Amino acid sequence: MNVDVEFHAVIEFAVDEVASCAGDPTKAPEWYANIHSVKWRTTPLVKFGSQMDFEAVFLDRRLSYTYEVVDFEPPCRLPCAPRTNHPPWRPPTPGSRLTAAPA
Repeated sequence: MNVDVEFHAVIEFAVDEVASCAGDPTKAPEWYANIHSVKWRTTPLVKFGSQMDFEAVFLDRRLSYTYEVVDFEPPCRLPCAPRTNHPPWRPPTPGSRLTAAPA
């Protein structure tokens, strides 16, 4: 079964503030309820080529997957494989729009 999920949110904070949380994979369990842990495969620094393992539960199934940073334009763009076509964050005024969608 394939499941495609797309998420949009307007967050009432500046781009730099949103990026400091959402752009740090280590903080994913704080804002994404399904993600239980993140472990770095590389040095824990977000840059091109960084890799991290995610452990999550979705629809009562345990998921383990690895993301790799495939582009990095702080603070507005952090696409990770296998989702390589994330649009950049384009903040409305006021706030920041965060999009997470499948490629």
